[in-house]
Amino acid sequence: MMRVVIDADVVPRLAAHMRLRQDRARGQWTIQAPERSFVLDDIAHAIVSRCDGVASVAAIVADLCAAFPGAPPDAVERDVAALLQDLADKGVITA
Repeated sequence: MMRVVIDADVVPRLAAHMRLRQDRARGQWTIQAPERSFVLDDIAHAIVSRCDGVASVAAIVADLCAAFPGAPPDAVERDVAALLQDLADKGVITA
């Protein structure tokens, strides 16, 4: 499998076998995959929920900066890229 490299132009989405689910009993969001699960904190959920296969990483960063106006844009960009690259390396995110 070819490695997905996350940059501003990439349009990320969950891989075909991954599902974003809310665990209402525990009050948390998870990504469900065959035989594994990833628990998301609020920031990770804010990022992953925008990975719809339509918005680019740059658009996701812009949307997050608008939603969280006090956050420094360069920090948002770094955090988004780091999380998405980690999830892409694990096969959770594709482009």
